[in-house]
Amino acid sequence: MMRITTAALMVSVLGALPLGSLAQVTPIGARQTSTAAPATAPATSPPAAPPAPATPPLPPPSSLLQGSLNTVQQTLDSLRVEKWKRGSVRDEASDDIHSIVSDMQTNMPPLLKEADGGPGSLSKMLPLAKHVDALYDVLLRVVEAARMAAPDEQATQLRQALSSLSTARLALDDRMQDTATAQEKQVSELRVTVEKQAGFKCPAPPPPPVCPQTPAKRSVRRRPAAKPGANQQKPSSTAPPAGAKPQASTPAKSTQKPANQQSGTQQKTGPQN
Repeated sequence: MMRITTAALMVSVLGALPLGSLAQVTPIGARQTSTAAPATAPATSPPAAPPAPATPPLPPPSSLLQGSLNTVQQTLDSLRVEKWKRGSVRDEASDDIHSIVSDMQTNMPPLLKEADGGPGSLSKMLPLAKHVDALYDVLLRVVEAARMAAPDEQATQLRQALSSLSTARLALDDRMQDTATAQEKQVSELRVTVEKQAGFKCPAPPPPPVCPQTPAKRSVRRRPAAKPGANQQKPSSTAPPAGAKPQASTPAKSTQKPANQQSGTQQKTGPQN
């Protein structure tokens, strides 16, 4: 009867509530699950910073010069000196052309190889730069001679080859200038670091802890143990002669006086008035 009354009361209460409020009523179990739903997300570490891009390696010096050297080589091979105007100008230009071709085939490859072995070393790039400058000066004389004695087509080809070599020569000079600047900066930074280290004085180390000194142990000399029978008298080795009577031992004389004598002496030496 009690259960029916409780159920009827709940039905009457729910019927009195509006429909909108019924949607807000949630079971107890649902509330528990809803309150337990939000959970703290695991803390994620911030993304690591991307590594610094590595410095690209320096290109070899041959990559700056090889294209222009090939252009000069092809231009000189295509020249027809016999079509130039005869005279000393053509003869000198012909000698210069042969010297340039021979130099590019004999002296230039070892210098390029040595410079490529140390792209950041000025001592290996300087000989190559000097050789390129000398080659440029000789080619410039050939261009001036072609302007006076060679056909226009050949003179134009020589000017283009000279311009290409000039561009490569300037690129090599800029490369050497950048290398010298970088080395000077590195030397300056190393000098500052060395000066800082030289001026820094390390603090004096703390004195070592004093250990308690243990007293020196005194050496105890132990007396040697007495040998058994050492204090006993040895029996005499001389035996009494045969037929001799053994001597009787005489009793020791007592040094004490009799009691009556001691008392008599005390009476004689009594106190005198």
